[in-house]
Amino acid sequence: MRKIMATLFASALLFGGLAGTASAQVQDGLVNVAIGDITVQDVNVAVAAQVVAAVCANVDLDAAIAIVGAIDAAPTGATDQVCRIGRGQGNAPTVTVTQN
Repeated sequence: MRKIMATLFASALLFGGLAGTASAQVQDGLVNVAIGDITVQDVNVAVAAQVVAAVCANVDLDAAIAIVGAIDAAPTGATDQVCRIGRGQGNAPTVTVTQN
């Protein structure tokens, strides 16, 4: 499962790229995406939406764009648990999007 998630992130980052700097200020158009205990920071919202749609079985691309866009427009620290991956109830990895 980890290899699949890592490969998905790597593929999304290769095709979409990461945008960001080392500064502490919030940059519009960027969010943090976590799948389980793997977090990628300052991901372009379009790339984040593609990752969410690919990983979350019940979220299509249009819904993912809406979810990620809403988080990007929210205040710093806003977060949304988008879905759980797998069949486990409480211990299944979650996909979370957070405003950077």
